Amino acid sequence: MKLEINIGGRTIGPGHPTFVVAEMSANHQGSLETARRVVEAAKEAGADAVKLQTYRPDTLTIDSSEEPFRVGKGTPWEGRTLYELYGEAQTPWDWHSELQRIATGLGLVFFSTPFDGSAVDFLADLDVPAFKIASFELVDLPLLRRVGSTGKPVILSTGMASLGEIEEAVETLRTSGCVELALLHCTSAYPAPPQSMNLRTIPHLAAAFSTPVGLSDHTLGIAVPVAAVALGASIIEKHLTLSRGERGPDSAFSLEPGEFREMVQAVRTAEEALGGVDYGTGDSEAASLAFRRSLFVVENIPAGEVFGPHNVRSIRPGHGLHPRHLEAVLGKRATRDVSRGTPLAWDLVGVR
Repeated sequence: MKLEINIGGRTIGPGHPTFVVAEMSANHQGSLETARRVVEAAKEAGADAVKLQTYRPDTLTIDSSEEPFRVGKGTPWEGRTLYELYGEAQTPWDWHSELQRIATGLGLVFFSTPFDGSAVDFLADLDVPAFKIASFELVDLPLLRRVGSTGKPVILSTGMASLGEIEEAVETLRTSGCVELALLHCTSAYPAPPQSMNLRTIPHLAAAFSTPVGLSDHTLGIAVPVAAVALGASIIEKHLTLSRGERGPDSAFSLEPGEFREMVQAVRTAEEALGGVDYGTGDSEAASLAFRRSLFVVENIPAGEVFGPHNVRSIRPGHGLHPRHLEAVLGKRATRDVSRGTPLAWDLVGVR
């Protein structure tokens, strides 16, 4: 398995810049013009990619108001039928090429999540550079085989999945033709409370499957994605909306453009701060060496007088002998007159 993948000319994996994906989902509010503006906002906010979801209500469920087809408690969509929800949230297929044109023109990677075989074929015809598999579809092995057979890179979300289910999904994709695969840790709650995130799963996933690992995040705010990067996340996927005031199916757990920009900036700062394993004095610390302690003469000493605790001390700044030499200096005699405030040096120290 590969520790790096390439999507749209971007290398994704440890040691490379975090691949930041702006998820549009239903935040177009049913308007192509709004969808265009979300793509533009993604670029302005510093995202590397914009992602859609490609489905029709009939490919996800059936039009039924029976109890099993109503959304239960604990989500923003409580009481609605699945068919109604997906009808509102869908991105019309005839928008895709226009949004792709805008995104690629802005230098963004454009891809999508297919939810059935027809969506896979449709996106393949658009020549998207990768496919995303949603957490809820991780168990749809026929869909995974269809996606894997395209040979394109795949990003697989793992929300709710057991380790065994993830292993089965990864194996299905691999044996179907998927060579480049990344996994996203995910908590499938909307919004997700921070205490449910268990971000230490990220390095465990990476070790278990030897793939790049990232985070699909539904928490409020930007702290969790930044923490994920510190733990090794190579991808951050976050919902983007123009305004949470425009109430839509996904707006409650989406970032507005200014917030998304802050997240990207914080992620980039975290990347710089991670650096590598390093000890000693860095370039930015060189000037601070002066604030270390060292040995100084703190009283005027005539030539021949003995150095003792009353006239030699370890104080700031750091221009004298290292404090480790204090015991070796005490009891020796000054080779010449030494004035108070002189950094102690070996040529000032005689024999006993």
